[in-house]
Amino acid sequence: MKITLLMCLFSLFLSFILSLISMTISKKTMLDKEKLSPFECGFNPFSSSRIPFSLRFFLISIIFLIFDVEIALLLPIPFILLTKFSIFTFSLFMIILLIGLFHEWNEGALEWAN
Repeated sequence: MKITLLMCLFSLFLSFILSLISMTISKKTMLDKEKLSPFECGFNPFSSSRIPFSLRFFLISIIFLIFDVEIALLLPIPFILLTKFSIFTFSLFMIILLIGLFHEWNEGALEWAN
């Protein structure tokens, strides 16, 4: 019992000492305010939150998410193409994706520069 109590007190003391040393040695100052602030898509988080941002950035991120989900759904396809129903489902899925791709292309959302 004494050994267990001694080990608990020792670990508590050691963690306290290491925390104290860490706080003493750390070089956090007010000069590092910019480094320690969060970086949010290139916006200054300390200014107004109602600044207009580029709609192209939003479209690129949405298209990335769509194609990311598409890849996640297409990777297991070779393993499930064993029945006619799965081939039909895969074909329908690909047709829907291609229609969406052509729609984005016609809308000009895939043009990165003017």
